Amino acid sequence: MNSVREPGKEQSSLSLILRAFKYRNYRLFFAGQGISLIGNWMQFIASSWLVYRLTQSPVLLGVVGFSSQIPTFLLAPFAGVLLDRWKRRTVLIVTQSLMMLQAFLFAFLTITGKIQVWQIIVLSIVMGIITAFDMPGRHTFVNDIIEDKRDLGNAIALNSSIFNGARMVGPSIAGLIIERMGEGICFLCNGVSFVAVIAALTVMRVNQRSNGRERLPLLQEFSHGFSYTFGFPPIRAILILLFFTSMMGTSAMVLMPVFSSQVLQGGPQTMGFLMGAIGIGALIGALYLASRKSIVGLGRIIPKAVIILGAGLILFSFSRNLYLSFVFVLLTGFGTMVQMASTNTFIQTVVDEDKRGRVLSFYTTTFMAAFPLGSLIAGYMADIAGAPETVLAGGIFCCIAALIYMRHLPSFQEMVDPLYARLGLVHEGSRPYVAVQGNVTAVQGNVTAVQGNVTASE
Repeated sequence: MNSVREPGKEQSSLSLILRAFKYRNYRLFFAGQGISLIGNWMQFIASSWLVYRLTQSPVLLGVVGFSSQIPTFLLAPFAGVLLDRWKRRTVLIVTQSLMMLQAFLFAFLTITGKIQVWQIIVLSIVMGIITAFDMPGRHTFVNDIIEDKRDLGNAIALNSSIFNGARMVGPSIAGLIIERMGEGICFLCNGVSFVAVIAALTVMRVNQRSNGRERLPLLQEFSHGFSYTFGFPPIRAILILLFFTSMMGTSAMVLMPVFSSQVLQGGPQTMGFLMGAIGIGALIGALYLASRKSIVGLGRIIPKAVIILGAGLILFSFSRNLYLSFVFVLLTGFGTMVQMASTNTFIQTVVDEDKRGRVLSFYTTTFMAAFPLGSLIAGYMADIAGAPETVLAGGIFCCIAALIYMRHLPSFQEMVDPLYARLGLVHEGSRPYVAVQGNVTAVQGNVTAVQGNVTASE
C-alpha cells in the first residue's frame, strides 16, 4: 500500500511547490526575470572584480557598494507613493529599459578600455536611482498577477528562487567569461538579457484594479504609509531585525574578491564559485518556503534563519579551504533567503491594495539602507583588521540580534494571534507561536487587518 501511495505524494508535493505557475502572467514574469537576473548577477560579479582589479582596495569595494544602494534608500519610500498611483507594469517596462541602457554603457566603456573608478561609481548611482522604483515595483507587481491570494506566498517564494537560481548560475558564468574575455562581455550579456523581461512584460494581460481613493499630497501619503508600516510592534521589530542582519551580513558579499584572491589564493573563477554557492543555499531556502502550505509558523523560522546566516559567516571566516568555504557560504545563502522571503510574505499577505507600493517600498528601504552602510563598514573594517575578522564580527552580530528578537516572541504572539484568527489562518483560541502578521493601524483595540480593510492610523 505504501509503495503505491508514495508517487502520489511526490506529485502532490511538486504541484504544491509549483502552484503559482497556473497563472499565465506569472509564467511569463518568471521566465523573463530568470533570464534577466542571470545577466544582473554577471554584471555584479564583473563590476566588483573590475573595481578590485583597478584599485586593489577593499575600501573602494565598499564605496561602490554604498553608491549603488544609497539612492535606493533615499528614494524608495517616495517611489512607493508613486507606485500606488501609477500602473506598475508600465513602471517596470521603463525601469528595465533604463537598466538595459546602463549595462550597454558599462560594456562600451569597459571594452574600449576607457573605464575609470569614478565612472563605475556614477553608473552605480544611476542604477541605485532606477532600483528605487524597480525593486518595490517588482514586489508589488507579483500581487497584481496572482489572482488567488492564497497562492501569493508560493509566488513570492518562487520569485525568490528565480533570483537565487540566477545567483547560482550568473556568477559561475561571469567567472569564466572574466578570465577568458574580460569584464566588458559580462556587461554586454547583461544588457542583452533585459530583452527577455521587457518582452514578457509587454505581452502580459494585466487589469490593475483602481483603488478609487482620493490622492493626497505626496508627503502626507508618505506619512500615512510610514504609520501604517511601523505602527504595529511585531512588524516594526521584524524590519529592524532585517535591517541589522542585512547590514552586518553583507560583509561576506562585498569582501568576496578579497577572500577569493588573498584568503583562498584564487581568482575570478573562485569568486564565481563562492557566489554560486550562496545562490544554491538561497535556492534551497526558497524551495523550502514554496513547499509550505501556510504562513503560520514563519515567525519562529525567521530568527532561526538569522542564526544559520550568522553561523555560516563565522565558519566561513575561519575557513582556508575552498570546498569548506563553499559549504559555509551556502548556509549564509539559505539563512538570508529564508529571512527575507518570509518577511516579504508576511507583509504582502495582508497589506491594503492602495498602500501596497508604500509598504513594500519601506521593506525595500529597510535592507537597502543596511547594504550600503554594511558595505562601508565592511570595507573599512577589512582595511584595518582584515577580511576574515570582519566577517567573523558580522556573524556574531547576526546571532546576537536573532537571540534578542526571540526574547520578544511571546509578547508579539499575543498581538498577532487575533490577526491570524481574523484572516482565517487559525481557529479562534489557538495560539501558534509566531512573530508577525498583518499591517494594523490602531494600537488600542482598533485592529482590523482583514484582507485589505486596515484603517492604518490615518
